[in-house]
Amino acid sequence: MLMDFFSLLLIAVALSMDAFAVSVCKGLAMPKMRLWDMLRIALWFGIFQGLMPIIGYYAGFFFRDFIEAFDHWLAFALLAFIGAGMIKEAIEHWRETQADASKAQPETCPQDSKEANLSVSNLFVLAIATSIDALAAGLSFSFLKMNIWLSALLITVITFLFSLVGVKFGNVFGARFRAKAELAGGIILILIGIKILLEHLLSL
Repeated sequence: MLMDFFSLLLIAVALSMDAFAVSVCKGLAMPKMRLWDMLRIALWFGIFQGLMPIIGYYAGFFFRDFIEAFDHWLAFALLAFIGAGMIKEAIEHWRETQADASKAQPETCPQDSKEANLSVSNLFVLAIATSIDALAAGLSFSFLKMNIWLSALLITVITFLFSLVGVKFGNVFGARFRAKAELAGGIILILIGIKILLEHLLSL
C-alpha cells in the first residue's frame, strides 16, 4: 500500500517538530538575528532529517520480505512509539515552563546561553539527536513500500522551513512554542499510525 501524499506531508511536519523545538531554543539564545545563522541551523536540521529516513528505509529493506505478513503492525508500532516519545517530551517541557512561571522566571531552553552555540560539532550533535525519530520512520516507510526519495525530499524541505521559522519565533517570542510543537507532532504520528493499521485491517 502506498501512503497518500497528504499523510506523508503530515508525517514530514510531525518529524520536523523536534528540529523546530531546538531551533526555537537557538533563536532564544541569539541576541542578534543573522540570516546566515538561521540558514545554517535550518540546513543542518533539514539535511539530517532527510538523510535518516533513507538509512532507515534501506536497513528495513533487507528484511522486509520476512515480515510482510505483519508489516503494517510494525509501521503502526514505530509511529506510535515515536509519537508517544514526543508527547512525553512535550509534557516534560510544559512542566518546566510551569516551574519557571511559578518562580516568576522567563521560559528557558536547555541550550540557553548568552550566545547560541553554532559550532559544527554542536549543530552536528543536535542534528543527529533531532533526526533519530526520522530513522525509525524510515523503517516504517520500508514496510509500507513508499517512495523513499520523494519522502526524504519532502521531509528535508519541511524541516528546513520549520527550522527557519523556529529560530525566528524563538528570537522574538521565546520558548513558549516548544512544548506545543512537540505535542502536535506526537499526536499526528500516532493518528497516522492508527490510520495505516485500520486501512490494513479493513482491507482484509
